[in-house]
Amino acid sequence: MMRTNGLRRIVLLAALVTGGCAGMMPEQPLPDGYYFWLVHNQDRSDADRVIDQRRQPEKLLEFYGVRPGMRVLDLGAGAGYNTELLARVVGPQGVVYAQNNRYVLDHFVKGRLDERMKKPAMHNVVPVVREFDDPVPPEARNLDLVTFDFAYHDTVWMGADRTKMNRAVFAALKPGGVYIVADHSARPGAGIGVVKTLHRIDESVVIGDVVAAGFRPVAEGGFLRNPDDPRNAPVFKPKVPNDEFVLKFVKPKP
Repeated sequence: MMRTNGLRRIVLLAALVTGGCAGMMPEQPLPDGYYFWLVHNQDRSDADRVIDQRRQPEKLLEFYGVRPGMRVLDLGAGAGYNTELLARVVGPQGVVYAQNNRYVLDHFVKGRLDERMKKPAMHNVVPVVREFDDPVPPEARNLDLVTFDFAYHDTVWMGADRTKMNRAVFAALKPGGVYIVADHSARPGAGIGVVKTLHRIDESVVIGDVVAAGFRPVAEGGFLRNPDDPRNAPVFKPKVPNDEFVLKFVKPKP
């Protein structure tokens, strides 16, 4: 009987994941193992599973605190790896805005996001083409969550106004909303000096930028840290896993 009940629970959980927990509200607790089953859904691509090995998406999604029904903005969405994960979580009652600027789309993404948008899992995703200085579309207000994964450093060498960018994120989030910034770590004191050569950024720069916009830092996810990374080489094809920070900020409630 216990084995049968356990099997039924697994089948039910898998069904909830496939359906995006339709009808659930953001404040409701998720079933145990929800992120695990979502990440291991069979219809995810092999290419994304390769990225999983270095991104630890189950831990990332849990750290985000993303829930069904949420309104989310994914900054620097690129080809949509993180966007699709978010879309699967928020489900049909939620929405994910996937922001890129035209330069990134033309020089790096090259149609890969358009191809991903054909997947059923992306039905609740709204592609957004806007510069990082002003990344939030007018309809994206009272957001629950904004994620910015591994592209914050790019805004520096692209010459974006980071003060304006972070203030726009602050304005778009509801009180209590969460802003996540993850990026490749530079050595302390490196500042913004290696953002283009090594594609790394000093963590303290990000914290200073975001706090200046009015956010309160609340947590740091250590699951992508690697103290053995000397942080003196470009992040592409590393000899050891890159040391990466994942920071959580909150828009204070009045």
